[in-house]
Amino acid sequence: MQRRQLARAAAALPFLAAAPLLVPKRAQAATRSEISAEVTAALARLHRMDNAAPLFRGAKAVLVFPRIISGGFIVGGQFGEGALVRGETTSGYYNIAGLSFGLLAGAQSAGLAMFFMTNESLNALMNADGWEIGTGPTVAVLDRGVQANATSTTLTEPVYAITFGQQGLMAAVALNGTKITRINPA
Repeated sequence: MQRRQLARAAAALPFLAAAPLLVPKRAQAATRSEISAEVTAALARLHRMDNAAPLFRGAKAVLVFPRIISGGFIVGGQFGEGALVRGETTSGYYNIAGLSFGLLAGAQSAGLAMFFMTNESLNALMNADGWEIGTGPTVAVLDRGVQANATSTTLTEPVYAITFGQQGLMAAVALNGTKITRINPA
């Protein structure tokens, strides 16, 4: 019996040792100008995507995370920084962070844009002390096939999310269990 417990403990050691690597460190936070430059570049890329045009036309604001780093093995995490843009104006800076458990392995970098289609959904983000996706306005994640059919008359959800620029070995940015928090970068 003790042998089996020792084997389980030994198997868990690599995961426990890797856990601190999944926690974002505050000292590594980007500055306002760094985040803004990356958001501007990401918005330019998104504007070139034909399927995003109906989202831009109808959105009250767009929350853009130019690069979310995700990775893990059994236990995974993701972290990124971005900005909320209303028209041409930055309305605040945010980070996105999450942990996940389950059958996962790999690493990825991807961008995420969240289009807030109603004032109510935008207010839910702006008035929350950390908005946990899944506890408020519905977030519809559009894959490429659905984006191709999106028009201003078919867009009825309060928030739409699209990923872009995926690189790596994981399938997609997971939004379940993810929290978005307003930050005040230097």
